[in-house]
Amino acid sequence: MITDEILAKYEMTIGVECHVQLATKTKLFSGVDNDARDKEPNSVVSPIDYALPGMLPVLNRRAVDLAIKAGKALGSKVANISRFDRKHYFYPDLPKGYQTTQMYQPIILSGTVEVPLEDGSTTNVRIHHAHLEEDAGKLSHHGDYSLVDLNRAGTPLIEIVSEPDMHSATEAKAYAAELYRLMTFAGVTYGDLYHGNMRFDVNVSVALKGADKLGIRTETKNLNSFRSVERAVEYEFRRQVELVEKGERIIQETRGWDEAKQKTTSQRSKENAQDYRYMPDADIPPIILSDQEIAEIQADMPKLPGEWRNILSSLDLSYQAVETLLDAENEFRGKIEFLNTIKSIIDDGDYEKAKFIANWQINILIPMLRDEAFVFGKVNHLELEATIYELVKSEKLSSTNAKQLFKDLISADSLPNIEKFAEDKGYIQVSDEGAMVAIIDEVLNDPISVKAVADFKSGNEKVIGFLVGQVMKKSGGKANPGLAQKLLKERM
Repeated sequence: MITDEILAKYEMTIGVECHVQLATKTKLFSGVDNDARDKEPNSVVSPIDYALPGMLPVLNRRAVDLAIKAGKALGSKVANISRFDRKHYFYPDLPKGYQTTQMYQPIILSGTVEVPLEDGSTTNVRIHHAHLEEDAGKLSHHGDYSLVDLNRAGTPLIEIVSEPDMHSATEAKAYAAELYRLMTFAGVTYGDLYHGNMRFDVNVSVALKGADKLGIRTETKNLNSFRSVERAVEYEFRRQVELVEKGERIIQETRGWDEAKQKTTSQRSKENAQDYRYMPDADIPPIILSDQEIAEIQADMPKLPGEWRNILSSLDLSYQAVETLLDAENEFRGKIEFLNTIKSIIDDGDYEKAKFIANWQINILIPMLRDEAFVFGKVNHLELEATIYELVKSEKLSSTNAKQLFKDLISADSLPNIEKFAEDKGYIQVSDEGAMVAIIDEVLNDPISVKAVADFKSGNEKVIGFLVGQVMKKSGGKANPGLAQKLLKERM
């Protein structure tokens, strides 16, 4: 049995290769539709994609532009000259017998991704390179036979290859999540993980801590969730340590991830570069880019996650709060702008209001957006949130009534006078001291309060909660609880 003490003797080393489907309308070398979702199998395929004789590829310029943007998101230099090569191998999902890729002169050169971790620290993962290539088709296996769908063949990808800089499953998961944010915020991909817009291959090796060389690695392919990346790394680490402890040899191989069984399984022995017989593709001219052209394309980019974290740092939000906002911006893109809304308030210098709005959106708005049963109206959510902030700040609304008011009005088609609406609904707190004193005296003179008053005067201040509850009850929930507590203490 592999114990935690045995695992602690070893260090895992992880590198990740990430395939990112580019958000183009057409494929990398042909003019057919690049969106294969919900399409009949083999219905969006061009003769170019399976290289019928006489068919010549034409490079999709939009794919090049997106790769240039990806280079900036990865903190990488974009090559002035890059070229395509043919990677020869036979798989039934790539009928032309080779994959068009960039082996020797990739378009994106070395860079660094700063990855935030849950404990508030960061780790830097170096990018070795990223190259343009076409995707293969998709095989589905059914017992003793397999079916091939070539709809995905020819889809433009960039493959981002990291250095082996990660040493825990947590780091690998965080890196995969940050790549997703970088590529989606940059507009490079639609980021639909379910349909494979981003797929992660994780290379894992183990060695005794302090060893001067890495162990033999395995590659687990086609993971399409951050959780799967984490679980596959954890499983491979434990599996490889167990083999080493038994004195058995680790085989360099490609493995698959079985989500149902939460384990990796062997697929094939791992090929080396020479096995693919790479050769330059004579049908595709080199991509030649000037520094000015690269700069112009990269200038037209939205803010990236790191920039947003710097902006939000002025609000002293938790790590989880910031990541929730970033992920919601992606999830509801085109519907609601969370980050620009908060930034506009920060730009006005009202940090208290910006933090309130940020926390309100995290705790109230985003869960409502994820509730498919909730129906939203046409009102401006920021106008409603801003008014609620002013009412809460002036102690006219309790947090409970603020939430109820928001739910009442967010489903409307137009906003009434919000404060009057809240008053008519009985949500406005009583903060008038004269009116409150009358209620408090009634509570203190009530026989039910006699023991609590005596306990308070004996030094037991915890009973104040009971008395505040009585005030709230007699006021129909309208009393300001903070003021009620203050006046109760004064009157006693």
